[in-house]
Amino acid sequence: MNEGLIIAIIIGISVASVPLIFAAIGELVVERSGVLNLGVEGMMIVGALAGFIVEFHTGNSFLAVLAAMLAGMAIAFTFAFLTQILLTNHVATGLALTLFGLGIAAFAGRTYTEVRIELIPATHIPLLSDLPIFGPILFSYNPLVYIAFFMVFLVWWFLFRTKQGLILRAIGDNHDAAHAIGHNVIRYRILAILFGGAMAGIGGAFLSLVQVPIWGEDMTAGRGWIALGLVVFSSWQPFKVILGALIFGGITILQLHAQGFDIRISAQYLSMLPYLTTIIVLVSLRLRDKSKTNRTMPNCLGRIFHSTTYLWNH
Repeated sequence: MNEGLIIAIIIGISVASVPLIFAAIGELVVERSGVLNLGVEGMMIVGALAGFIVEFHTGNSFLAVLAAMLAGMAIAFTFAFLTQILLTNHVATGLALTLFGLGIAAFAGRTYTEVRIELIPATHIPLLSDLPIFGPILFSYNPLVYIAFFMVFLVWWFLFRTKQGLILRAIGDNHDAAHAIGHNVIRYRILAILFGGAMAGIGGAFLSLVQVPIWGEDMTAGRGWIALGLVVFSSWQPFKVILGALIFGGITILQLHAQGFDIRISAQYLSMLPYLTTIIVLVSLRLRDKSKTNRTMPNCLGRIFHSTTYLWNH
């Protein structure tokens, strides 16, 4: 295996992990607030379609990413309204929105299946990108790749270094106590849900604007579900999301290269490796010492908050 192939695999793993990082870091904030949103897949596919359409008609990548973010937030707001105002079940609502998003994307994307767009190019950083070995590995990516890793740091800083982050975690651990001392639980949760929708939308846009130049209704291919598994895998810790995303991204890239090396294993079996790994990881986490997981899992995750106070009252 030559040096060029190794560098290509490392770059491929990093790029493949980015949609998972965006989606998972957004969902991590949502779950830290005590909300379980299973609609990540739906938000990602709607964001992917919105970004693709805007890029095709305008050629402006910034507007395309912005449109994807707003589309993800629109789906997330629907979820927030249903679960936080109408007090519907988190799991059922999230599943319904995933099906809704997939359906909307399949319907609205029919007219775009035959068109192609120009992918957002990688950024060349003078001097740094020209360094041997480390230049291509660290400094030859699309701007969204760097933003994804920066968002992990930003979320960590917000959750563990700011007053608002402390309040958000307190709400996730005990929303009744947080409400009793005067914090607006519903407002914090709605804002967290909107942030999660924005990140999922950008994660979807990365697929349609950076990785694949043509539209396909199955573009997300279950990445939203993998992102949900990543949040559990990371024990709700931001930096562990990167590790998990790189592992799952690595499995995805390696199974593609394995097919190219003519390994005598059915392509269908190789394609299911990332999802099989997700199942194995989640089962192993369930079987391990539960006390380690319970220390970081929000105690009110998925529980409906009942309050007689109006939405935006303090």
